[in-house]
Amino acid sequence: MNRIPPLPADWQHALQLDSTATWMDDICSRAADTYATEVVYPPSADLWNAFELCPFEKVRVVVLGQDPYHGPGQAHGLAFSVPRGVIEPPSLRNILKEFASDTGRTPPPTGDLTAWAREGVLLLNTSLTVRAGAAASHSDGRWDPFVHRVLEVLNTEARPIAFWLWGAHAQKRGSILNNPRHLVLRSAHPSPLGAYRGFWGSKPFSTTAEWFKTQGADGPNWSADLPTFDL
Repeated sequence: MNRIPPLPADWQHALQLDSTATWMDDICSRAADTYATEVVYPPSADLWNAFELCPFEKVRVVVLGQDPYHGPGQAHGLAFSVPRGVIEPPSLRNILKEFASDTGRTPPPTGDLTAWAREGVLLLNTSLTVRAGAAASHSDGRWDPFVHRVLEVLNTEARPIAFWLWGAHAQKRGSILNNPRHLVLRSAHPSPLGAYRGFWGSKPFSTTAEWFKTQGADGPNWSADLPTFDL
């Protein structure tokens, strides 16, 4: 059986995943079985990459997508991101184009969004895995309890958090977000079709930057790899 690494301890604590959380054991057991019988992306070692790179207490923006890229070498545990050196898929290219249009800045030189994650951006999909070559193949509800718990706990936080719900899957999962302390932005998915149905011109970067200012809080301070939200 393919070993599933443990979720980082800080997230386990925040989500209250103690010995009584048998539902999480069931999710991990099913994931391990799936890795053992299918070609699954991302690699199991990268399954919790978003949570390892973005500790619970650092979360300032949650970007919620659908499921990982289903092509070889693309998914590495961060929604919409690809490893450095991999050609950007269409959805990611559209995100970077919207970034340039929204901020007036040159888009990042790489599709590896690790720097975003390290600065408090939780790059989360509604399904954490996918079968090779089969988009949405694991969007059957197997990850719903976990994603629901993540959003449920973040929703209760007093600190301001911005949630970007991109596409119908994300908006369905994000329907529980009701804390007035937070910003919830909904738009079409940045896929080639969705981009023309409301993603273009949605201005998530500038809107979020201005909102953090109204909250008297700092938004993500991007690394040299990726420009800053502080417009």
